[in-house]
Amino acid sequence: MNGINADFTLSRLSVLMARIALFVIYVWFGFLKVVGQSPASPLVSKLFLHLHMSSILPITSFIVLFGLLEMTIGILFIIPGLERYALTTFAIHIFTTALPLFLLPSLIWTHTFIPTLEGQYIIKNLALIACAVTIASSLPRNQSQTSSFTSIIKNSPKFSTTKSDFEL
Repeated sequence: MNGINADFTLSRLSVLMARIALFVIYVWFGFLKVVGQSPASPLVSKLFLHLHMSSILPITSFIVLFGLLEMTIGILFIIPGLERYALTTFAIHIFTTALPLFLLPSLIWTHTFIPTLEGQYIIKNLALIACAVTIASSLPRNQSQTSSFTSIIKNSPKFSTTKSDFEL
């Protein structure tokens, strides 16, 4: 196998593995929230109360809905063509899951740069972000996302040469 084919195969394998990893993690962890068995639920509850959201929705309902959102993210990542929806929802989810790092520091840090188990749980999301970036980088770019230079090149007049152009 030459280097180009190996790189292409490794790239495709990386994207497939990232899709599977995000699917498994999000569906599994989301399901645990839905059935009331998630070890992360106490942290989610504390953040929910810290943000004074209990007047909007009961915490138990919020945790179930949050679990369903996580399961949806996992499913979106595994279905080809829905990656952009997955990435958008994923970004919102990652933002919300990072909030305890700043809003509940006593639960996340024992000392500077020494996280609790909950802190480690949140920091590991950097690996999930890397998986999402791998998937995002594999998506085809549409015309509105291409640079103006690329657009100019693609829309410039085409010049073609044939073998007869070089014959005397």
